[in-house]
Amino acid sequence: MSETEAEKKQKIADLDVYRAGRSLGQEAWYRLIRNKAAVVGMFIIAFFVLLAIFASVIVPENPLQINAGKRFLPPPFYTTGLTKTQPDPRFLLGTDSLGRDVLSRVIYGSRVSMVVGFIPTTIILVMGTMIGMIAGYIGGRWDNILMRITDVIYAFPDLLFFIIVMVALRDSFIGQLMNGMILLFAALAIVNWVGVARLIRGQVLSIKEKEYIEAARCIGVKDVRIMTRHILPNSLGPLIVSAAFSIPGLIITEAILGYLGIGLRPSTDPAAFFITSWGVLMLDGQSAINSQPFILLSPAVCVALVVLAFTFLGDGLRDALDPRMRGTQ
Repeated sequence: MSETEAEKKQKIADLDVYRAGRSLGQEAWYRLIRNKAAVVGMFIIAFFVLLAIFASVIVPENPLQINAGKRFLPPPFYTTGLTKTQPDPRFLLGTDSLGRDVLSRVIYGSRVSMVVGFIPTTIILVMGTMIGMIAGYIGGRWDNILMRITDVIYAFPDLLFFIIVMVALRDSFIGQLMNGMILLFAALAIVNWVGVARLIRGQVLSIKEKEYIEAARCIGVKDVRIMTRHILPNSLGPLIVSAAFSIPGLIITEAILGYLGIGLRPSTDPAAFFITSWGVLMLDGQSAINSQPFILLSPAVCVALVVLAFTFLGDGLRDALDPRMRGTQ
């Protein structure tokens, strides 16, 4: 045996010893950070989260300031013969129909997408987990009732429901709270919890018959403690992956509603946290696609990047949390 082969075997043995001393969480994190696409996705998500948090500090111009005589200015790097105006170096992505800075409005639009991605997902996870846990663990009549309700909601077309709710309640009190953000949260959460409920119910049905669950029942552990301390932690893997894949769907839905003109109400208050959204910006840009395409292209590219980032992260989490992948990397 050559010295090189002996060193290779020793390195493999040392790696096996190192892996044996790691917890399941450490092993999953190790596999996740070795997934290059997932790491890129995490960096993109972190970038847009920081952009949303510090939007008021980062923006080069006031997103609501109307600049007279600067309508549909193209970016400095973009020249077109369809407009008679010359680019202004102050506006890196040009201006819109009212002379407002497109870059500043795109940066503020990231706040809506990030909040819509995380807050409704949290509501969906809580609702779906509670209903799925109750249906799967208690079973019997409760399981039958909850699953039939789930089937009814699951059969209703999601986008049609969003449109009906947003149009019907847009001018109501709840539709005016936070420029319609509360109504948007409620509409997104009401119908999207059913997938999580079905997932958790399946996990509970497979876990509750395990030996350690039976042992916990035998020593008198209460059902609530069994569900929260034994069953739920063992169901977190699929739940986390489901959350990572549901966030981009919610972001796309918000962009679609904004593009249809029934999403977030644009704000005229410079102190407001939510001023505009990427969907509203795409709606504004559709009429100027020839003279100033960056009004439409900039938010569309941002939506695509965020959706791809969460998709890459979801794929990485699915592989990292799969117990069959343990020790293969």
